[in-house]
Amino acid sequence: MFIQTEATPNPATLKFLPGREVLADGTADFRDPDEARQASPLAGRLFDVPGIKGVFFGYDFVTVTKSDDQDWQHLKPAILGAIMEQFMSGAPVMSRAAQAGRDAVEGTEEFYDKADEEIVLTIKELLETRVRPAVAQDGGDITFRGYDNGTVFLNMKGACAGCPSSTATLKHGIQNLLRHFVPEVQQVEQVA
Repeated sequence: MFIQTEATPNPATLKFLPGREVLADGTADFRDPDEARQASPLAGRLFDVPGIKGVFFGYDFVTVTKSDDQDWQHLKPAILGAIMEQFMSGAPVMSRAAQAGRDAVEGTEEFYDKADEEIVLTIKELLETRVRPAVAQDGGDITFRGYDNGTVFLNMKGACAGCPSSTATLKHGIQNLLRHFVPEVQQVEQVA
């Protein structure tokens, strides 16, 4: 098994491509080691590597965020070993209970006025077709959380969370794109 690695715009995060599907649909973001161990054998293995503070799963990639006092040169072999061990074992990436919980929560955290539904649908389509694929290339994800009085609220995950360039991505990239296609949009804000 050959696992490729790619740098991301966030120097504390590396993207690992195992050459196979990680999550069939959606994403999973882990910042707490105990929650990660309960939800995912792979995330648990990665958090067992000293110095790991975040794990994110996309369709065909895993991004790992390290603490500032750690060096990738020392962490990469252990991370590659954990990913390889997981996929060679044939065990699922997510536990059944965690997958069921993700399915139940999916889509329940959005807020917007029903009168703005057409605007929201356009925003979601733009995010899905133009923004999310580009953000996934950098090892992250961005999801719609809400719309209120001209402000779009988005959640950035994976390599994008805490990335030094995430504010520029939001304000100059995504905000300009949405304003161009949806004149009602005045600004974009990040929420947790």
